[in-house]
Amino acid sequence: MTLCTPIVINRTDIDELKEKRDSLNKQVKERVAKAQSLRDRRDEINKQIGEYKEKRSDVNSKTQKLFSGIADLKEQRDECNKLSHGSVESLSRAYEAELDALLNKELPLAVEIKIIQKLNDLINRLEAAKKANELHSLIQDSYKESKGIHKEGDEFHKKIQELSDKSQACHLEMLENFKAADEIRKEANMYHAQLTDKIANINSIKEKIDPLKSNIAGNRKELSSYLDRLKDIQLTKNEHKVSQKHSDAREKLQKNARLSLEDLKLLIEKGDVKFSTND
Repeated sequence: MTLCTPIVINRTDIDELKEKRDSLNKQVKERVAKAQSLRDRRDEINKQIGEYKEKRSDVNSKTQKLFSGIADLKEQRDECNKLSHGSVESLSRAYEAELDALLNKELPLAVEIKIIQKLNDLINRLEAAKKANELHSLIQDSYKESKGIHKEGDEFHKKIQELSDKSQACHLEMLENFKAADEIRKEANMYHAQLTDKIANINSIKEKIDPLKSNIAGNRKELSSYLDRLKDIQLTKNEHKVSQKHSDAREKLQKNARLSLEDLKLLIEKGDVKFSTND
């Protein structure tokens, strides 16, 4: 009893220390999780900042290439216009008229050959006219892009500044949570050290109790062995006694002596006396 009381006291203290330690460790995990979430958010924002910077750089690069590209497009368009000598609409109408004449009119072979040659020429001119229109459209798009390019660059710069402020805020809050987690962890470690000491005390006490328990268990085992032997001896005595009673009952039966109910029961159980019934 005097050995168990310190164990109970220490175990009570252990439960309290575990509760305090586990509560603090839970707070540490929450703080660390929050800090990691903020770090992930900061990194995601920084990734967006990098993407916007890359876009802004592309805009600046595009600005340099834009106007030199417009001059090249104009030169190509003017060359196509020289080849087409007409618009897509007028050339298309001329092509359809010549094709209709070839397909629907009875014409001399020489005239048909001239029409086919004219159709080939119209096809080439029509393709040149379409190409000129495409180039002109590209030129117009480039001019529109040049008008909005400075505004786009300013918007990217503004977005980069806003995201930088958010990234900095996340970074500072992340550091605050990591710092708080470290302080709480120190306190949790203090309770853990106390808990370790308490467990060591219990183990020391148990080292004294365990041999006593082993001796008790050994004594119980030895006592159980004695009891089993006593049961076997008693069983042997009972069997010998029954055998002797059976022998006496058989002797009475052979001599037609008076049998007791116990004698008769024993003879029936052993098969010395059998009963038969006739219908």
